[in-house]
Amino acid sequence: MTLDNPVRSVRPPAAKRPTGSDFSRLSKRITEAGLMRRRPGYYVLRVACVAALYVTGWTLFVLVGDSWWTLAVAFLLAVVFGQVALVSHDVAHRQVFRLRRPSATFGRLAGNLGIGMGYEWWQDKHTKHHANPNHEDLDPDVDPDLFVWSREQARVAKGLPRLIGRSQAFLFFPMLLLEGFNLHVAGVRSLTDRSLKHRALESVTLLGHVAVYLTAVFLVLPVGPAVAFIAVHQCLFGLYLGSVFAPNHKGMPMLRGDDRPDFLRRQVLTSRNVRGGWFTNLALGGLNYQIEHHLFPSMPSPNLRKAQPIVERYCRELGIDYVKTSLVASYRQTLRSLHDAGAPIREAARNGR
Repeated sequence: MTLDNPVRSVRPPAAKRPTGSDFSRLSKRITEAGLMRRRPGYYVLRVACVAALYVTGWTLFVLVGDSWWTLAVAFLLAVVFGQVALVSHDVAHRQVFRLRRPSATFGRLAGNLGIGMGYEWWQDKHTKHHANPNHEDLDPDVDPDLFVWSREQARVAKGLPRLIGRSQAFLFFPMLLLEGFNLHVAGVRSLTDRSLKHRALESVTLLGHVAVYLTAVFLVLPVGPAVAFIAVHQCLFGLYLGSVFAPNHKGMPMLRGDDRPDFLRRQVLTSRNVRGGWFTNLALGGLNYQIEHHLFPSMPSPNLRKAQPIVERYCRELGIDYVKTSLVASYRQTLRSLHDAGAPIREAARNGR
């Protein structure tokens, strides 16, 4: 659906209107609450825990060796890879390091060498997403390369999106099983782009991961179990990562053309939060506070929980819709939106077009 009237707040008369933008006043409250301060102790502990799990997972892989029990290790490593990706996400947003150079160095070590994700390619794509979330023309995350995200996209869809579109709500989670492979392929493909920053370094680290990963797997396991391990590991990694990011924007209002509300409304109205306790925070890496993350992407993830009531209260004051729901409900909304977006394709099929 298209956000026809993105500005949903009742604004005070000009003579009584506070100075500064709506977002600047919220930003002042957040800053005064001390929520933009770095959390080095938290990230030292988090990185140490994830690194320990990473080493443990690969140690278990070697110790278990030629056994179908390595598929259980594949499950563990899929979760660990997802956690490495979430740490890399925080690093890319400079939540950990203030400067670009240490952020990029850590990102390449964790993202490229650690899990083979393509740090520079992903950061460029993700930056564009943050600038214009759910905008059909500007957000690469809603490009109709596989799924259609709106009825407008469905009406002009061709090829694979048109084939998948009629049943995409049913195929969404099964297709996420391929997301891990897709991330690797997209990262390697980006190396052919001459405009990619630090292309030589990206190539060495990214292809280095591929070489070490495949060598380790095929040295420890015979061909059959090795292929099974790779399939289970990468499929579950993709499913986990896709399930983390899917609740954030999918099923929320879509923007098109000149639909570009101010920064505050652009971020809040296209995002949703996911309710939950410590386990939800851990599994989703703090991205369950998606509204706060999009408003303040450099805010350390443990501070998002503290920022949430401040942001929600401020949005209520302005009359801006602030959406939060359970994880299951967010998936239900995502699937319902996908089914609705594919309606023109199903209708065309019924009419023989």
